[in-house]
Amino acid sequence: MIASEIKELSDQELKERLEDYKGVLTKMKLNHAVSPLDNPNKIGETRKDIARLNTELKARQIKENK
Repeated sequence: MIASEIKELSDQELKERLEDYKGVLTKMKLNHAVSPLDNPNKIGETRKDIARLNTELKARQIKENK
């Protein structure tokens, strides 16, 4: 997910995507523990996407409080 795409989303959409990505990450971790994934780098990419979403949410909260 690109930063410009994230900035275009509303707060509600950011929260929904964040929950979706967290669920996907949990499933990928469990699947990887049982049998190796074809591309284990997807776990890292998903973690980074979650971090990007959290960063944008936090930046918006800070901007509102100022």
